[in-house]
Amino acid sequence: MSGFELSILAPAFVAGILVLATHIPLGQEVLRRGIIFIDLAIAQVAGFGVIAADAMGSEPYGWTVQVVAVSSALFVAAILSWTGKRWPDVQEALIGVSFILAATAGMLVLAGNPHGGEHLKELLVGQILWVTADQLWPTALVYAVCLGLWYGLRDRMHGVGFYVIFAIVITASVQLVGVYLVFASLIVPALATRRLDRQGLRFALGYAVGVCAYLTGLLSSILWDLPPGPVIVWALVALAVLVGWGVVPRLAGVQATSRQ
Repeated sequence: MSGFELSILAPAFVAGILVLATHIPLGQEVLRRGIIFIDLAIAQVAGFGVIAADAMGSEPYGWTVQVVAVSSALFVAAILSWTGKRWPDVQEALIGVSFILAATAGMLVLAGNPHGGEHLKELLVGQILWVTADQLWPTALVYAVCLGLWYGLRDRMHGVGFYVIFAIVITASVQLVGVYLVFASLIVPALATRRLDRQGLRFALGYAVGVCAYLTGLLSSILWDLPPGPVIVWALVALAVLVGWGVVPRLAGVQATSRQ
């Protein structure tokens, strides 16, 4: 592998590590709460904020874009937090409606843009191979603050607090890796390890699945000249299936035996 390819691969892999650092614990919480598609909805809303800010002439990745995207995500997160308390029986349906409204709103804004299709593809699939160090350090800072709040106040975050942290993290992640990888990074490792009782073990195994999938997907995308986002998604699912069917049942059996 050439030095040029390594210079591209290294920041992309670091971006994946950063995304997993927040998405593994938040994905476990999403699965526990049974609001599986909330990440898709908030990611799509954050993406619409990016599209709207771009349509207003803002600089890509500039502060205006971040403010608009985060504000959009927080607004919807606040609404979903309220609806989750008022109408919990239809919360998943309302999350789906939020997703489709944000997706179609983005299409409407891009309708008159000659590069609209390209912008929409970047939003969904992401451009992880073109992530730069200038994008990584502010994202790492945001993630660190959110993780500190999450682990420090998690027991008291029963409502809007979770949605606020979730919205901020998802907004940052969408701009690094795209909507598809945001969803896969949150849900797939959580699904693979859901049968394990010990939270620490679920997190460790989830991180292992995620890190291996990002590395495998990035290497495969460079070797075979394929778009990295979809390849990483497939790598995540393939590794999750192997771990979920091969490793987790054995670990779960060991845990059950140790409790007897």
